[in-house]
Amino acid sequence: MLSTGALRAHLLAARLAGTVATSREQSLRSYRLFAARDPRVLLGLDPEWAWDEHDVMALMAERCGVSDDPGFVSGADVIDPERTLAALEAFAGRLGEAAARRVPVMLGTGHPHRLLGFYAGLADALSAAGCLVLTLAQGRCVDITTRFGVRTYSLDYVRGVALVREPGARGPVSGTGAHSHSPLPVRVALAAAGDGDGPLPGLVVGDHGWVCGAGQLGFEAIGLADTDDPALFVGEAEGRVSVAVPLDDAVRSDYYRPLTRYVLNRACLSR
Repeated sequence: MLSTGALRAHLLAARLAGTVATSREQSLRSYRLFAARDPRVLLGLDPEWAWDEHDVMALMAERCGVSDDPGFVSGADVIDPERTLAALEAFAGRLGEAAARRVPVMLGTGHPHRLLGFYAGLADALSAAGCLVLTLAQGRCVDITTRFGVRTYSLDYVRGVALVREPGARGPVSGTGAHSHSPLPVRVALAAAGDGDGPLPGLVVGDHGWVCGAGQLGFEAIGLADTDDPALFVGEAEGRVSVAVPLDDAVRSDYYRPLTRYVLNRACLSR
């Protein structure tokens, strides 16, 4: 069993927390864009409260541990590992509750190259506990606006985890998944359930638009978020995201394996 102390050491060594690769410039840009209600960083969330740039920075300092000094404008950003550990505890608690109630769950990621294995481990454990892992709207087309214009992606599932594939991509490997912040894939999946293609999820697990898009529609949602993803933390503050875990979401995929083991153990889902 991985202890809390060992996981803290891993978070720092792998730069999942502590000094992370996300730059202060990236984070501040996201805070400015969020305050301006730019859909690229809202991730499907429609904030109820008025959030200016300083409000967002103050929230991110509280939830992630980033600096609240507006004069700090460059360099590497920082995540407090104690905040990560506390959020992982809450994240595990929600998973454990879902497993105990055997509710249908849906998992989806906009970071398939990095986070697919983390979510797939959760999907396997939830399925073994008796939860139906949903694969709603598989193969449906989703039109997503990108910096290159509107592109059509297909919604697919790998080991129970939803992702979008670029046009023409084939095969089950995670490398064919596209990086996406869009809430449109989760909206398509949930609409399919509403049309009778399957049950609605009792819990949505993921990142980016998967969490904010589901939370905005009233579904319980939990997920991972970097220092330049303020939408999940705003959603948590406003009560539409149940848990947002602060960590770097783009390190090597194998660095997330200890998190999977830790979360499943804390959720009493280890096999």
